[in-house]
Amino acid sequence: MAALVLAGTGFSTPIQAGPTECRPGPARSEILDGIGPRGEIRLASGARAVLDSLRWPDAPEVAGAARAWLEARRGASLILVPRGPPDRWGREQADIQVADSDIDLAGGLIGAGLAFADADERDSLCRPALRAVEDAARAKRLGLWRDAVLQATDGPALRAREGRFAVVEGRIRHVGERSARTYLDFAARGEDGLTVTVSKRTWRTMRTRGLSAASLEGRRVRVRGILEVWRGPTLEANADAVEILGEPDRREAGPAEERELRR
Repeated sequence: MAALVLAGTGFSTPIQAGPTECRPGPARSEILDGIGPRGEIRLASGARAVLDSLRWPDAPEVAGAARAWLEARRGASLILVPRGPPDRWGREQADIQVADSDIDLAGGLIGAGLAFADADERDSLCRPALRAVEDAARAKRLGLWRDAVLQATDGPALRAREGRFAVVEGRIRHVGERSARTYLDFAARGEDGLTVTVSKRTWRTMRTRGLSAASLEGRRVRVRGILEVWRGPTLEANADAVEILGEPDRREAGPAEERELRR
């Protein structure tokens, strides 16, 4: 019970201490009684849970397939490990594994391309190893990943996804640090492309992880969040929503370079 196995990866993820919202409670046995809206897990005990580090898909076809995947486990004995406090609807956020098997519900859905690995309404992604499971599904073009990932310079495609969760890839052209927010711009001024906004608190967290204006500008990244359209397509990112893609680390800039990048 001390570890949940990620389906299809051949390794396990130990449950570790971390941010308060990620800290695990004691494991317990449950029975899967049914599936509610957007993947809510209904348990025979009367409790309700949602899978931690997972975002339910918006696309109806994929959501239907995800629901069917979970429904196939109805009546199964489960091992449930809650993480942090319940959500605002009183549901436990939890890691859930089918007892006496290597079937991890979050890992299974994400590995089949039927859900995203995402912190959702939390600040932290409690199970970062699920991103590797998502990478494998994306490489195989499964489910959500049958179409190419949205590009940060494709303004019309981004606008068409307004109000929905999206994963977007692109190269950061400019990082603008302001007193309340930091802006990651993926298109030149006047062009139709993505801007990612980062709150002051989130930017502080990102800097403790070694990210800065100097280390991000010019880098190719993957970002995720709810797309909105103001003057252009934008999304607000938490600290785990920005992933550096396959390029060598860059040196940190000195104070003069940092001031120029903040301009």
